[in-house]
Amino acid sequence: MRAGDVLGRVTLVTGKEEFLNERTISAVRETVRAHDAEAELSETMASDLTLGTLGELSAPSLFSTVRCVVVRNLEHLPEESVEGLLGYAAAPADDVALVLAHGGGQKGSGVLTKLRKLKGVSESKSDELRPSEFAGFVAAEVRRHGSTIDQEAASFLVTAVGHDLRSLAAAAHQLTNDFLGQSLTVERVKQYFGGRAEAKSFAVADAAFSGRRQAALEELRWALDGGTAAVLVTSAFAGSARGLARYQGAVRGMREADLAREVGVPPWKLRSIREQSRGWSDAGLSRVIRAVAKADADIKGAASDPSYTLERLVLTVTALRDQH
Repeated sequence: MRAGDVLGRVTLVTGKEEFLNERTISAVRETVRAHDAEAELSETMASDLTLGTLGELSAPSLFSTVRCVVVRNLEHLPEESVEGLLGYAAAPADDVALVLAHGGGQKGSGVLTKLRKLKGVSESKSDELRPSEFAGFVAAEVRRHGSTIDQEAASFLVTAVGHDLRSLAAAAHQLTNDFLGQSLTVERVKQYFGGRAEAKSFAVADAAFSGRRQAALEELRWALDGGTAAVLVTSAFAGSARGLARYQGAVRGMREADLAREVGVPPWKLRSIREQSRGWSDAGLSRVIRAVAKADADIKGAASDPSYTLERLVLTVTALRDQH
């Protein structure tokens, strides 16, 4: 990516793959900073965007004329701000890189359609990966770090870590660092990730609590086929429910690091919890906690078919999401 690709232009970031979207946003920022080390970086939510605030964000400062402005959650752009944003996007300032990030879905699609027709707008779209594409993603990540991985090793890593792109990218980075310049084989991957069945359990829970029923069922089948113990799945569900409950009960206005400690998760995990929490009410979470407790009891002896119990749990959780 070159400075000319982003400065004086609008980069439209769309799709539901949060990790890939964040990578694009980071790449734009890094390109701007490489062009001008003194460039100013700023960020705002679309819901707070007005013509006035956009002007302030994109205007030159006393210290630098080059700026990178990131506007997140474009789907929540107020109707009264649409015309002003489209007007700016039609003639963006030469020394400003504007990034507009849309989280997917139909909301705000009319604005996307209009933006795509403008000459100064470039789109980076991240489609959700199909199960068959995750091994290819791993191979690409390994190549980014100057190494190679065979198909069996890539597939094993996906089975061990699950379908979270951030976790897969981190695993690929760790392996290429520790086996610098060496091709990654399934034996080398197993040295690090052979016992990561619990990671697959959390992939099931994350998909379920995000309301992605089909993905959660697919992750569940992958986990059970890979030998993941049913009790690890119910444990992951219980952990997700507790995390959401702590997040919703936390005092508003806390710093990210303090909030992460309060919730009991690493700081990077807060974003996914924040996204998940938008679909959950206190009543819904209370019902989920009871459902998880019942499933855990069934798994530990009250039921004869763990697979059926876990599938029922996934269906229950995804059905309760967005109910108020």
